[in-house]
This record gives sequence, structure tokens and C-alpha cells, in this order.
Amino acid sequence: MAASSVTVRPSAIDIARAVGAAVPAEASAQPLLGILGVVIGAGVVTLTSRMISLGMPDFRGLHGFGYDGSAWIGSAFDAGLMFIGPFTVYLGGLMGPRRILLTAAALFTVLLIFLPFAHSYSLVIALTLLSGLTSGTFYPLTLTFALRNIPLRYLPFTLALYATFVDGAVNIAPSLYGWYRNHLSSDWMFWNSALITPLMMICIYYGIPKANAPKKSGKAPSFAGFLYASTGLAMLLVACEQGERLDWWRSGVFNALFVGGAFFLVCALVRRLRGPNSLVALPYLLKWNTLLLGALLFWFRFTLCTTIILVPQALAIRGFEPDQIGPAIIWSAVPLIPLAFTAALLLLRKFDPRLLFAIGLACTALAAWLNSQYSSTWAAENFYRTELLTGVGQAFAFIGLVGCIVLQAIFAGALAKPEWVLTFSAFFHTIRIFGGTAGAIYMGHFLAQREKLHSNLLGLHVSSGDWLTNQTIHGMTANLYAKSSGLVTAGARAVDLVAARMRLQAFSLSIIDGFLLIAWSCVCALILVALLRKSPLNYGDLSTVQQTVALEKESK
Repeated sequence: MAASSVTVRPSAIDIARAVGAAVPAEASAQPLLGILGVVIGAGVVTLTSRMISLGMPDFRGLHGFGYDGSAWIGSAFDAGLMFIGPFTVYLGGLMGPRRILLTAAALFTVLLIFLPFAHSYSLVIALTLLSGLTSGTFYPLTLTFALRNIPLRYLPFTLALYATFVDGAVNIAPSLYGWYRNHLSSDWMFWNSALITPLMMICIYYGIPKANAPKKSGKAPSFAGFLYASTGLAMLLVACEQGERLDWWRSGVFNALFVGGAFFLVCALVRRLRGPNSLVALPYLLKWNTLLLGALLFWFRFTLCTTIILVPQALAIRGFEPDQIGPAIIWSAVPLIPLAFTAALLLLRKFDPRLLFAIGLACTALAAWLNSQYSSTWAAENFYRTELLTGVGQAFAFIGLVGCIVLQAIFAGALAKPEWVLTFSAFFHTIRIFGGTAGAIYMGHFLAQREKLHSNLLGLHVSSGDWLTNQTIHGMTANLYAKSSGLVTAGARAVDLVAARMRLQAFSLSIIDGFLLIAWSCVCALILVALLRKSPLNYGDLSTVQQTVALEKESK
């Protein structure tokens, strides 16, 4: 009796052989077109989100929206992304990825075409929210389709392609938007994605086969549970995005969003406990590497603040426009393609993706430390070398991280059941959005607080009656007197210039603190990487096992 109760766990080779038998061994055109389609979709939604952030000042100026009102436009798009992410688990399991992606992509294209022509604020918010809802389906189904359709020996190159599209979209967006604004129109921040999405639809139409009708089980999956969870996560995301502007807990709007989101999440938990959903397998996520990789993805999204926030703001305080900031950021995208495919080759050569991830984090930390030598006299050219190093770090770190996530999915048995792989994909999609948003929010709050601190510290040395301050103001007053209406006006202008210089220096010091924070966060992430457990087999071994399985099938 005792012997019969022992559970025999399958070995790594057994899992690898099962994976090899389940995934197609030959690179037919269909799975390659399908993976190209979903990877393009992931890049498009990243590019659209970044374009909206960059173009919002021009958009609100053209449409006459106020600053507070336009702040909700980007949040509406992100809320749509977050809402549909967990809900895609339900839709993917019920309808299959092909139908969802084609329908969502078609609606997304139409919405982006007409969005620049909407002049009503309410209509803009509605269209932006719907754009987020439709494009939010692209991310969760990318990993699902890649795991179940792409041949294993081509999977590292799929990761390289994924990194190129997603990371490249972030880095190329400032230059692309600056060119559109100067040569065409700022409306192309929407139309750019509307042109790319049909290409994605063509790849999906020919690359993803039609799904068979799902078999009906005894109990229908819960619609309400997904609705509660998605609504709660979306409300919490919007509360976090608007928290700094609304002054956090002092705002009734923030309190309502936060408390409401928490309430819906509690409702989802209660619903889950009372009646488990057949399409969601939350206990499957309770594995050491899965949780640790979720934390590392959260951490990695924070390191992207270097190219998304710190470098652009360091140049923006000097009055640089997006087309002038773009050349500095685009250097991080220059090495992306060759390095991404070099990393893919290393993975096939049995290189440990954890080591690849660690190398990327180390390069990112070094680049951030070099950027901490920043001063208010720097121009875009001063960031070229450090951004090139940042690009190396981001490419290796991104592919190493995603490589670890895919191996974890394979050896944790995600391919054994559809609900496992869908839950796995939705989990990392949710972490990805929250990680990027939380990182940007915290960095903005950090810079604001450090700027106040440095302003106070600098102000201690610039006070009325101090001989150095008086001498500086008198000298500047004398220089400004000829171009002023009188001595009093010249003195007031001199005081304003001194205050502006203080603000510039205080903000420059806060930017330096931000770079140092990124460097130390990478060091902390390296500790988490060291805690990751090694996968039983690497990509090279998996590919070998799959080819062996294919030969055995042919011999029979």
C-alpha cells in the first residue's frame, strides 16, 4: 500500500521528449508566420503606448485639452491593456488565439485611424480605452502561441525577434515621433501603428490555424471572476498612474480608484474560493522559479527607466525637442538586432540564460553608473556611448529573462494543459504592465522628492544678504540693465535667473540620483538571478531531444 501511494515525478528527459513530441519539429511556413504576427503585435502595442506618451503635449495642444484632462488619455489606454490581459485567458481558452487576434487587430486599426479626428474629450477617452482593450490581447497570446507552435531549435531566434520588436519599439519611438512631427503630422503617432497592424493580421491569418470548437465540460467557466479581477487590476493601475498628480491619499479620486480596485480583487478572490474556474490554474503559479522570474520581470521593467525617463528628461531640461532627444536614445537600439541574434546562438550553444541575463544587468548597471557623471551641460552626444552600452545590456537581459521564462514554462509542465499555459502567459503579462507602470511612477516620485531635497540644500547657500549671492545678483543686474526698462526690472530678472539656475542644478542632481538608483537596482536584481534554480535542460539539449524524437518517428 505504501509503495502504491508514492508519486513518481517525470524526469527532465521525459519532459523534454514529451515537449519534443508535442511541438512541431520542422519549421513550416505556418508557425513561422504565426509567431511573426504575434511578435509584430507585441511591438505595435509597445510602440503605440510610447507614442501616446511622447505625443500627448502636441495632441492636447491641437485639440485644446487641459493638462489635467489629457493626463487621463494615456491612463485610459493602459487601463484597457490591463483589463483585457487576465480576461484574455478566458477568451483564449474559449475561442482560440486566431479569432481573438484577428478581430482585435481589425478593431484596433479602425480605432487608430479615426482617433485623430475625434475632438470631443469624452470620445477621445472612449476610443483610447477601446484601443487599449483591443491591443491588450496581443501580449498574453504571444507566449502561448510560441510555446505550442514554434519548433524548439528556432525558439531562441523567436526570442531574439521578440526582443528586437519590443525593446526596439521603446528606443526608436522618440526619433520616429520627432520625424513625424517635423515632416508629416503628430497624428502619425496613431496612424503609424494603423499601417503596421494589417501586416500583423496577414501573418496571423496564414500562420495560425483555425481552432477546433472547444469541448464542453460539465461546468461552464466563470465570467464574473474574470470581470472582477480585470476591473480591479485596471482600477489599481489607473490609481497608481494618477497618484502623483492627484497627491495620492489626499485625493478623493485616488482613494475611490484604489479602494474600488481592491474591493473588486477581493470579490474575485472570494469567487475563486467558492467556485474554481476551469480555465484558470492559480496553484500552478506557486513555484519558486515562476515567482522569482515574475519579480525579476518587475525589476527589469524598472531598469528601462534609463531610456524612457532619465535620459529624455536630462535633455528636456535643456529645452531639447523629441527629434533632438531621439539620437541619444536610438543608440540603445543600434546593437539590438546583431546582439539579439548573437544571444540566440549562444542559447543554442547550451549557454545558460541566467548567465546571459546577469551579463545584461551588469552592462545596464555600468551604463547607469557612467551616466551618473552627468552635468547640466551635457547634450545628446554625451549619451551616445553609454546608451550603446545600455542597448547591449537591455538586449542580453531581455533575451536572458524571456529565455528563463520559457524554460520554466516548459519544465513546469505548462504545455500539459491549455489552462496552465494560458494562466502562465496572463501572469507574466500582468507583471509586465504593472512593472513598467510602477517603475515609471516610482521614478517620477523619486525625482520629484530628490529635486525638492536638493533645492532646499542649495537654497541654504543662496540667501538674501549673503555676500556671494549679492555679488552675483549685482553683476547680473549690471549686465541686464541695458536690455531692461530700469534698474528694478533688471534686478528682478537677475533674481529670476539665479532661481532658474538653482532649479536646473537641483534637477540635474536628482537625475544623477536616478541613474545611481538604476545601477543599485541592477545589483539587487543580480542577487535574485543567483537564486534562480537551473533548468534541467537548456535549449540546445531540448533541440537535440526533439530531433531524436523526430528520427524515432521516421524509423517507425
